[in-house]
Amino acid sequence: MTLIVTLLGGESTGKSSLARSLQQHLAQHTTLRAVCVPENLRQWCTRAGRAPQAHEQDALAEEQHRHIVAATQARPAPDVVIADTTPLVIAAYSELYFNDSSLLPGAIAHQRGYHSTLLMGLDLPWVPDGLFRDSPAMRDAIDNILRRELQAAGLTFQTVYGRGDARLHQALEVLGPLTGSSLVDTDPALAQGRIAWNCDKCSDPECEHRLFTGLIKSPRP
Repeated sequence: MTLIVTLLGGESTGKSSLARSLQQHLAQHTTLRAVCVPENLRQWCTRAGRAPQAHEQDALAEEQHRHIVAATQARPAPDVVIADTTPLVIAAYSELYFNDSSLLPGAIAHQRGYHSTLLMGLDLPWVPDGLFRDSPAMRDAIDNILRRELQAAGLTFQTVYGRGDARLHQALEVLGPLTGSSLVDTDPALAQGRIAWNCDKCSDPECEHRLFTGLIKSPRP
């Protein structure tokens, strides 16, 4: 069976960076074959030079799901598919920008079929890209919708935070049991930095933001 790992979050939350880091780690330190499914919405916006309109959202969401399914059906079959977002993110944007919640039920149905959901924490600084990113407020609003929908549907998710290896470490801690091995221990550098966190199903992004802002600003011993 191919393990489907999904990364959720608004703009500038580190989804793509973590997807690449996960794939590279699995390729370099394990025998697992991993492939990444890029964010279809982002690619579409880049090609079109604009954001999609309301009537285009549904097709984009379904295409994202088709890409994920197609990746699992490749031959030879990968052990892990890492999806850099899912239809749920597109549905959240549809609600926020167009006041259209009609895509959420279908997106949640797709999300149920994936094996692991990693929600990006809000501790990374928001960085404009000069193209399609809106604002930190938009990022936070998307985060609220994602948490609301995941919790309402009873879907398990893990919030991951930190920069670079810290975020990779936490993602690997989540995925290890699903692969039947300790993925962190495959890399001594990561294993030495083992830490624990309690953000599972946290529904208060403001609390999360304050926590990690405080950690960053605290003087080192």
